[in-house]
Amino acid sequence: MNTVRVLVGTRKGAFVLTSDAKRARWNISGPYFGGWEIYHLKGSPADPQRLYASQSSGWFGQQIQRSNDGGQTWEPVGNKFVYDGVPGTHQWYDGTPHPWEFKRVWHLEPSLTDPDTIYAGVEDAALFHSTDGGQTWQEFPELRGAQGHLWQPGAGGMCLHTVVLDPSHPERIFIAISAAGTFRTDDAGKTWRPMNRGLRSEGIPNPHAEVGHCVHRIAMHPSRPHVLFMQKHWDVMRSSNAGESWHEVSGNLPTDFGFPIEVHAHEPDTIYVVPITSDSEHYPPEGKLRVYRSRTGGNEWEALTQGLPQRDCYVNVLRDAMAVDALDPCGLYFGTTGGQVYGSADAGDSWAPIVRDLPPVLSVEVQTLP
Repeated sequence: MNTVRVLVGTRKGAFVLTSDAKRARWNISGPYFGGWEIYHLKGSPADPQRLYASQSSGWFGQQIQRSNDGGQTWEPVGNKFVYDGVPGTHQWYDGTPHPWEFKRVWHLEPSLTDPDTIYAGVEDAALFHSTDGGQTWQEFPELRGAQGHLWQPGAGGMCLHTVVLDPSHPERIFIAISAAGTFRTDDAGKTWRPMNRGLRSEGIPNPHAEVGHCVHRIAMHPSRPHVLFMQKHWDVMRSSNAGESWHEVSGNLPTDFGFPIEVHAHEPDTIYVVPITSDSEHYPPEGKLRVYRSRTGGNEWEALTQGLPQRDCYVNVLRDAMAVDALDPCGLYFGTTGGQVYGSADAGDSWAPIVRDLPPVLSVEVQTLP
């Protein structure tokens, strides 16, 4: 029987939630790294026991942690990634004498085929990779050539927060930066191009500019990698040509502002978002926590509310805080800034809290184990 492992990163440590295929009863372990911010916690698709965690602290800077036994034990790796002997310093430059500031690792994306290869998106925006399990890291400096001088920080900072690997094209990587947009490489990082045609953003000098858009997250179904979905700072978008152009699919959503977007494990046209009121009011419209599902790849949306609080709820769901499992029916999970983690074992039709009263949840990832 399958095991489901939900990896939760919070403001004050990491938690691992495990259940069998019924997903009715859960074992909660943690906190790991209690008191530390865990911005992202993710497992390797190539080795289910290999986990990586982005651990940070205002006192001690940034650290990558690695587990080889499914989270039972951990070891720090990659000190030179951020330290060079001094906590909080960095080692890369943008081609000028002045270094870009290093603040944190926002997102970790392990290779689809090699447990020792992993990508890291950081703030200020840059992309690194390691081929030795996180011990050493190298930047992709060519990314700065994609009009890096025009990138600006979003409200959360200038962060490279999304990395999507194309399973059909090993040298193709998509990344998203706030506030710069989406970018793609087709040659394993040697060159990069902006992928923002069709995006429109009010509040910048040219609303249709090639770069400068605040993209919150992008998602892909592995069976159809040329189709991408995007939750933008206002607007839910879709691309049917690997990011070459985008069109809006917000349809009948109550608001098209939000952070996460996910795709059903077995239905490439079924997508999920969690709308919030606005860019200044980061809570659900009318205080009702609702996940919205489209079975048509956008435009037509239905509210999923069964088991979710429908009054006086003012939490947010952050960009990396939603994930799906690979079981059938597909399971869906999300965490909130109020410390709740909700799960659905029926593709969102009904929900139940797995755990309450955690620290604010920053990320949720899922592994489906044999």
